[in-house]
Amino acid sequence: MDKIDSLAIEKGEKLPLVEEFYSVQGEGYHTGKAAYFIRIGGCDIGCSWCDSKITWNPEYHPLVPIEDIVNNALNTKARAVVVTGGEPSLYNLAPLTSKLKENGIEIFLETAGTNHLTGEWDWICLSPKKQSPPVSEIYNAADELKVIIFSDDDFEWAEEAAKHVGKRCKLYLQSEWSMYKNNISKIVDYVKENPKWNISLQAHKFMNIP
Repeated sequence: MDKIDSLAIEKGEKLPLVEEFYSVQGEGYHTGKAAYFIRIGGCDIGCSWCDSKITWNPEYHPLVPIEDIVNNALNTKARAVVVTGGEPSLYNLAPLTSKLKENGIEIFLETAGTNHLTGEWDWICLSPKKQSPPVSEIYNAADELKVIIFSDDDFEWAEEAAKHVGKRCKLYLQSEWSMYKNNISKIVDYVKENPKWNISLQAHKFMNIP
């Protein structure tokens, strides 16, 4: 990567774009809502069960000017955009969110919160990972806490994370997809015993859509 590209990333003028598409949100609070998805490359965590490992190395993905990304979103009927990854907090997202806001778009962030946030967000979904906990500021900013349940000890991690979010934050437990059949009954029982939690299903996978 040359100095010009590095500077463009630093300024938030370009982003390593894995994919962008118009679909329906399949997880968490906004399940069922039409949205334009912007998936950014680069991750500083690397969960073993990750279903998007192609996003980990940003050098595998083209650097795209944010003007092009915004224009592509505006060419659909989407009134909401979901920025996801990888780990979006690795980047300066203020210019991207500013341009989307100028066009009246709602902006949702999916993040593990490992870095300080930039940009203006209408909704922040925090999905923390115990091997690389979030920076402290993200807990208070989170509108939604979504903890992925892979093994039984993830319930303990969920409770620990829930101690740090605000009272208005929605709480969700979501099975890691490959473990769904093994985990779903445990999650149902846990939510019944601890009704502050809700269940998030990856509805897009059941519907066979992106």
